[in-house]
Parts: sequence; C-alpha cells; structure tokens
Amino acid sequence: MRRRALSLPQSHSRTFSFTNKTLAATIILTVGLALLILSMALSIMYGAADIDLSTIWNSLNTFNESQPSHQIIRNLRIPRALAAAMIGAALAMSGAIMQGMTRNALASPSIMGVTAGAMFTIAILLALFPSASNVMMMLWAFVGAGLGTATVFLVGSVSKSGLTPVKLALAGTAVTALFTSISTAITIHFNVAKDISFWYAGGLSSIQWIHVKLLAPVSIIGLILALMLAKSISALNLGEDVARGLGQQTKLTKFLGTIVVLMLTGAAVSVAGTIGFIGLVIPHITRFLVGADYRTIIPCSAVLGAILLVVADTVSRMINPPFETPVGTVTALIGVPFFLYLARNDGGSTS
Repeated sequence: MRRRALSLPQSHSRTFSFTNKTLAATIILTVGLALLILSMALSIMYGAADIDLSTIWNSLNTFNESQPSHQIIRNLRIPRALAAAMIGAALAMSGAIMQGMTRNALASPSIMGVTAGAMFTIAILLALFPSASNVMMMLWAFVGAGLGTATVFLVGSVSKSGLTPVKLALAGTAVTALFTSISTAITIHFNVAKDISFWYAGGLSSIQWIHVKLLAPVSIIGLILALMLAKSISALNLGEDVARGLGQQTKLTKFLGTIVVLMLTGAAVSVAGTIGFIGLVIPHITRFLVGADYRTIIPCSAVLGAILLVVADTVSRMINPPFETPVGTVTALIGVPFFLYLARNDGGSTS
C-alpha cells in the first residue's frame, strides 16, 4: 500500500512563508540596530587617532573643552557617525523605492542619474556662489536630483519599444556620464575644481553638527513617507495592471515615491557627495532575506544601509592612516562586482 505524500495546504504554506519572512525582518531590525550602535561606537573609537571607550564615556558625561580627545569625539567623530548612518539609510531606502517602482533590479540613485544630477547643480552653485550655505546646497541638490531623474526617463522612453529596465539602466549610465562631464567642465572653467573634488570622491571628513541637523528632519520625513507608500510600492512591483486591479493609484504612487527619492538622495549628496552602490546592493540583500513586501524591505534596507556606510567610513580611515581614502571608493569595491553580477544574471527585473 503506497503512502500518500504529506503536504501542507496552499493557504497554510503561504502563512508559514509569511511568518518566516516576518520573523526574518524582526531579527534583522533587532540585530541590525544593535550592530549599527556597535559600528557607530567603533567609528568613534578608530581613526587617525584611536580613542578608548573610557575617554568616549567621559566626554559624554563630563565634557572638558581643554581635552583634545573630547573635542575630537564631540565635534568630529559623533556627528560623522550619525551622518554616515543617516546617509547610508537614505541611499538604501532610495534604491529600494526606485527598484520597487520601476521593477528594475539595476535601479539606484547612482546609476539612474539622480546623484549625477545633484552633483551637476552643486557644481553650478559653487561656480556662481562659492560661499553658498549648506541649506542652499541641499536645495540645489534636490533640484539637480529631479533634473537627473527626469532626463533619464525622457532619454529612456524615446525608443519605439518603450521604457524597459535595461534601457532605463543604459539611459542612466549615459546621462550620468553627460552630467559628470559637464560638471567637470564647469568646475575647471570657474576654477572651483578643488572645492568640488570632495563631492566627486564622496566622503564624510568635513561633516559637522550643522549637517546632522539638516539631515535628521529630511531622513525622518523620508522614512515616514516611504513607509506610508510601502504597501502601494509592493503592489506596483507586481506590475501596473495588477496594482490598478488592486485599487492602487499608480501615478500618484510613482509621483510621491519619486519625491521621496529626490529628498533622500538630494540631502545625502549635498552633504557627502557621490557615494555609489549602497542603493543598489542593500535592497537586493534585503529582498533576499525578507521577501518582496516593501513594508519590511524599506525599514530593513535603512538599517542595513546605515551599517554598511558606517563600516565603510571606518575602513576608509584605516586603509592609509593618517590619510583618508574616499568612502565612495570603498563602497565601489563592493558595488561594482555586484552590479556586473546583476547585469549578467538578473535580467534587470525585480519581480
């Protein structure tokens, strides 16, 4: 007598899978936040001058202005670690939103022209107003990010077959090269190449408390808006027809999602310059761990992106002390092989 194979009903199987993904998301958020705190502590400890934990603790409790180590901790290391966490989270969330809305596995702020557009307007700003304020730089970066995004979608949609994921990536690469070339020409002509070289390389060496104060509200508002859009982005990732069938307003979702991406990326670029590939790598890792629900992808991406940039910034300070390697170089060492792998195997779709 043959035994019948034991199998779970389909509804039970889906519930089991959903439970596993929810558990994975909970673990990632819990462990990830602990690792983020640890990585930030290590970032504060290590650099051109190593500082022990007791000195850090004393600087937080009994700050002494006459102590150089206390000044380094309070005015340099702590704001730098906080800014790295917020920028990493912002770039990772931007990449997750872009990939979800476009169903394009290759979408990210650095590849889709968002970062290059922001750099383009910052180059113009520094050429015209060399002493522009941090707030002005952030506003111009928002405008440039929007310009870069619009140009990529315009170029990518010119062909008869429409805007495919591969064409979107190719258009992004071309537009990025164009804006970078124009930006370089502007900085050379107006003799501000030295001033903008920091933004091209991507780094956190000049972070101050004013940058943290500017980043914090944008990051918090961006996270809240992204979480509010998460359910709609999950539906959109299944295809526009499916999303409309589920009652989603796809055009409104895309518009609001684009605004969130411009906010987060513009703020990050205006403070740290070009830091690539975080928005490409982190959403893929997160989707692999927690599934395709953007209600978990977005917060988990934020945590993992924050950890990656804090660790990358710490490594960039330790490669060639006392000199700093641009953090954008460290993230590129991770991101370029990952991009090539996706371009070869993934076919450009997240679904």
